[in-house]
Amino acid sequence: MTTHTRRQMLRLLAISPLAVVLGARAHGGASEASAASSLSLALPVAASLTAPVMILSAGAVLTVTAVEASAHSTAWVLERASDGASAVVEFSAGTIAASVVAAGTVVSVTALAAGWLLSAAGEALCLIPNALGESLLYDERITR
Repeated sequence: MTTHTRRQMLRLLAISPLAVVLGARAHGGASEASAASSLSLALPVAASLTAPVMILSAGAVLTVTAVEASAHSTAWVLERASDGASAVVEFSAGTIAASVVAAGTVVSVTALAAGWLLSAAGEALCLIPNALGESLLYDERITR
């Protein structure tokens, strides 16, 4: 594992419960920007994604074909129903959302400005950040 990849994974794991405030209410203008900036820490960020990003097209329907858990991480193997393309999404071991998904679960993909939101049965499971989303992830040790 390269230093750059390790640094990215550590950055993502450090703030793995990144959340998106999702509501059924419509917001416009400044309040939409305000809502986007007030991310509460409840939604995990995928630690790594092993697949071409094209599998995460908006509106894609994926099926969890396998869940592999270890002491350090949990991995989902996702398969797209339309053409059988597959991807592996890995989470840190402490992520709660990674443990509530079983093989056979249908996962929907929603494209957002900051990445892709994976959800099952109307519940947000995780956010896979794109380049913009990664630039919004920031981690700094606070010391006194």
